[in-house]
Order: sequence, then C-alpha cells, then structure tokens
Amino acid sequence: MKLRHGLIRRPWRLAAETSALLVAVVVAFPLYWMVLSAFKPAGEIESTDPRPWTSDPSLDAFRRVFEQQEFARYFLNSVIVAGTVVIASALIAFLAATAVTRFRFRFRTTLLIMFLVAQMVPVEALTIPLFFLMRDVGQLNTLGALILPHLAFSLPFAIWMLRGFVKAVPEALEEAAYIDGASRGRFLWQILFPLVFPGLVATSVFSFISAWNDFLFAKSFIISDTSQSTLPMALLVFFKVDEPDWGGVMAASTVMTIPVLVFFVLVQRRLVSGLGGAVKD
Repeated sequence: MKLRHGLIRRPWRLAAETSALLVAVVVAFPLYWMVLSAFKPAGEIESTDPRPWTSDPSLDAFRRVFEQQEFARYFLNSVIVAGTVVIASALIAFLAATAVTRFRFRFRTTLLIMFLVAQMVPVEALTIPLFFLMRDVGQLNTLGALILPHLAFSLPFAIWMLRGFVKAVPEALEEAAYIDGASRGRFLWQILFPLVFPGLVATSVFSFISAWNDFLFAKSFIISDTSQSTLPMALLVFFKVDEPDWGGVMAASTVMTIPVLVFFVLVQRRLVSGLGGAVKD
C-alpha cells in the first residue's frame, strides 16, 4: 500500500519540481543575460545574431564603469539611503507594531486600515505632491529627500506584517517576564525583539530593494546637485543620444545587483523563517 502511494505521489512530485525548475530558469535568465552582456565586447552586444555565450569575454565595460568619477560617490549614497531606510523602518515598525498589538486605544482599528489603504496608492501619483513637500521643507538635492519618502512608503507594510509576529508571542510570556522583575523596556528589547526578528528581516528585504533600486525619486528630487545622486542615476551616464553604451549599462547594472545578492545571502535563513511566520514559543 505504501509502495503504491509512493508511486502515485512520485509523478506529481516530479511535475512540481520540473515546474519549479522552469520558473527558476525563466526568472534567472534576464539576470544571466545582463551579466553575459556586461562581459561581451561591443561588437557582440550590437550583433544582429545574439548568442547566449561569448567566446571573447572582456572587462572593458566594467573598466568604463569604474572610471566614472562619480560612480563611487553614487554607490556610497545608495548605501547610506538604503541602510538608513532599513534600520529606521525596522525600529519604527517594531515599536509601532508592538503598540497597535499590545495596547488598546482609540482609533486603533482605523489606524490599521489606514496602513492597508496607504499600500493601495501608486507611488507615481504622489511624486509631484512629494516634490513640493520636499521643496517646502528644504530637502531637495539632499539624501533626506530620498530617505524620508522611502521610509514613509515602507512603514505601513512593515507594521502590518510585524503585527502578526508580535501577536503570535503569547501574552503569558510577557506576564511571566514582569513577574520575574523585568521592566517593559527589557521585555521589549531582550525578549520580544529576538522573537520577531525573522519578521524584521523579511520587511527589511522589502525596504532595502525599494530604496536601492529607486529611480523615480532620485530623478525627481535630485535636480542640480549630482553629488547626491544614487546608483540608478549612474546608468544615465551610459545612455547617450546617438550611441548608447549598452555594455556600460549592463556592467553598471551588474555592479548594482551584487549588493542585493549579498544582502539576500546574509539574511537567507532569517528570511525563510520570517516569510513563514515562524515564532518560537
């Protein structure tokens, strides 16, 4: 009976694994083509007969990228913006999620609904109002004009997601900590924070990718001071009107992707448990 059951399950398992492999190939192919194009010489990139390999790999495109005087500055600006957004959104979202979960106050439900509604508003629809807001507060042409909007857009999602993690922690654990003499602050940072940390990692990935890959805000809010630009703006250097440098674009895009991959590798285990909603009792 067990053998028959295994034979029945095997085709379905094989079909599922094959489908997952096909999806992975489709998703990974653009990334492969980007890296391949970065190593191709100009003649092969512009060829009318593209091939999924290169017989003459070259580092000329990467050399042109790193020879750009402002590239290192753009990279540092991206690190500052993304890092600030990730850390600030994680801390604020953790405190806010704890407040809306553990405390009862007026308009609590309304506040939670507003968090969901905020996710439904397209970013493009708010770009112009945000531009005038940043102009009025004197933040145009500064990294603050990039940090504040990303922080505002990432917080609703982070708070709503972390709310489930905080709610999953038994209140009996909190009561036991208070009986043992722990203060509210000690329970918050030494007990509750480690338990919801997987959720913080999951929300941080969203915040990091959104801030790192942002082009709309960088193009709209950084107008004249190019020293405050971020990496996506560096791609514009290679878009020439007469003859775009596609090799430089692909090489710069590859360099931009590396920190994202490194970030994923570092938080991979925590990310899996965070997306699964795992909280130890």
